[in-house]
Amino acid sequence: MKKFLFYAFTTLLIFSSCGNNLSEPEKASVKEEVRAAEQAFNNLVASKGIEAGFYEFAAENAVIKRSNDSIISGKEGIKNFYSKPVYKNAKVSWSPDFIDVSDDGTLAYTYGKYEWQVTDSAGTVSISKGIFHTVWKKQADGSWKYVWD
Repeated sequence: MKKFLFYAFTTLLIFSSCGNNLSEPEKASVKEEVRAAEQAFNNLVASKGIEAGFYEFAAENAVIKRSNDSIISGKEGIKNFYSKPVYKNAKVSWSPDFIDVSDDGTLAYTYGKYEWQVTDSAGTVSISKGIFHTVWKKQADGSWKYVWD
């Protein structure tokens, strides 16, 4: 929990330093864009697999933190990480409970609940649940890509 609060606080500090403040209706619209990106990300993972989804929605310099505090850097590194056989028989789903955006509308963060399902070679399904925290950055083409997950 302390690490989560540290990351959330750090994200908040970054957001507070951004300029060009959006109006509240504009901010609400950007939050909906981010919610749609989260949903599209979740849907792509469900339809095409974890490797494809995490690759497609990663910014070029994205970073993911996984078990044992390991950091996987870059879009290709993330693709390589999720290409392992264990992820071929895995499913993950999530939905944000909270979304906030920077005052200038170029950064956002989300958090909520996720559920992983992994099926082993004997067909046994293991389920793990937890809380995710994702930082999103608006790209030059207007799309949203995650930079931290």
